[in-house]
Formats: sequence, C-alpha cells, structure tokens
Amino acid sequence: MTNAVLRYSTIIPNLKAVMLENIRIILVETSHTGNMGSAARAMKTMGLSNLYLVNPLIQPDSHSIALSAGASDVIGNATIVNTLDEALAGCELVIGTSARSRTLSWPIVEPRECGERCVKVASRSPVAIVFGRERVGLTNEELQKCHYHLYIPTNPEYGSLNLAMAVQLVSYEIRMAYLAFQDQEQPDPDKAAFSEHETEYPPIEDMERFYQHLEQVLSESGFIRKAHPGQIMNKLRRLYTRARPETQELNILRGILTSMQKWDKK
Repeated sequence: MTNAVLRYSTIIPNLKAVMLENIRIILVETSHTGNMGSAARAMKTMGLSNLYLVNPLIQPDSHSIALSAGASDVIGNATIVNTLDEALAGCELVIGTSARSRTLSWPIVEPRECGERCVKVASRSPVAIVFGRERVGLTNEELQKCHYHLYIPTNPEYGSLNLAMAVQLVSYEIRMAYLAFQDQEQPDPDKAAFSEHETEYPPIEDMERFYQHLEQVLSESGFIRKAHPGQIMNKLRRLYTRARPETQELNILRGILTSMQKWDKK
C-alpha cells in the first residue's frame, strides 16, 4: 500500500465523522420559534446538527423545543449571532435559498446538486445553506454573499413551501449525497478528492475583504462615482462568483489592487 493510500485510509473515517458537522443550516431573522423547532427536527432526521440563527426576532423558547420533537439538542446548541457575516465566517461554500427571480441573475443550483456540492466541500471546509425570513426571504445584498442560489422546482401552480419543509428537502438531498459518498470505493490516490494537490478556495470573509478593497480602488480611481455607483459592484460580484477564484488567484488580485494604490501615490 502506497503512502498516498495509507494517508487516505487514515483520514477517511475522520472525514466522514466531521462532514455533516461542517454543514451549517442558517436561518435569518426567523420570526416564529415554532419554525426553529421544526427546522431542527428536519435537520436531525437527516443527521445534521449545526444550526445558526441570525438575529432571530424571538429567541428560542418552549414552543421551539416542543416542535423540535426530540431535536431539542439541535435547538439548545444553536449558534445565535447578530449578522449573516458572523454566521458565514470560515465557510468555503455558501448557498442561499431564493424563491423568486432577481434583477441580476446568479448561478443557480437545484436541491440535488446543492447536496452534492455541500458534501464534497464539507469534507474539507465548512459550508452554509442560508434560509431567509418567512415572509420575504433573503435580501438582494444577502444573496450576493452566496456562491449559488438554490431554486426548488415546485409546482408552478402552487409552490408554497414553509421554512421547515424547505429545510427538510435540502437536508434530505444532503443526506443522500452523504450516503453516496460513504458507498464510494476507495479512489485512485492520484485522483482522490482529498489529495494534497486539491484546489484551495478562500473562505467567504476573504472574498468580502477583496470586494471592499476592489470598491475602494475603483472609487479612488474615479471609475465608481460615489454619487451614482450604479450596479458596478453587484455585477463584479457576480463575475467573480462565477469565476470562483482560488486562494492563490485571490492573493494575486489583492496584490494587483495594492500595487495600483502604491503607483497612484507616486
């Protein structure tokens, strides 16, 4: 057995153990505690436990515990944060749910592809699936923080899904992808998804810092006019989201911006 195979055999049990723990279900500004409990129940039935609550309008209570139906541990261990950025910290992949079309189109995935992408990335880094407010979903600004938008192809004549239903459906697809991963035969170590040559992508907060840096340089150069910024940054976000730069590529882009700032001051 080669060293590569030995490394793979050693790490694969640990990968399977932490994979589902690396998947965050994030609920933004949930207004009904019962939805928190029902979402926790949906998660636990599929082996997920990492629940984040972003600025909940009401804190989890006895009603959320009651509707969790045995998943009170998911509610009790939920991470409560003030902002979506806090919930996304460290995530390599972020997928936001969206039930309506947006002015600026974004890369789209359906639930099955969402599950497959989440499981693949969760083998090495945290990932997040973000669910919005019960009535109005996620804002355009929040959706622009996501790499993909998740679209559930419901009946066009009646597409009403409540929050817990949506969480259950997505959790199921994650479970199916996870089980398929477990059933995989040991791959060729030179082609393994966990080889030492695997592509490294930056966490979401590094991308946000890049966008802030880019906007600063474009504003200083006069390319973006503060009085009339238009859709330039939104469209650039979409461009780089589609391109999905690797960590080294992002470092090059940041270096270019820094070099431009130094040149401008000469």
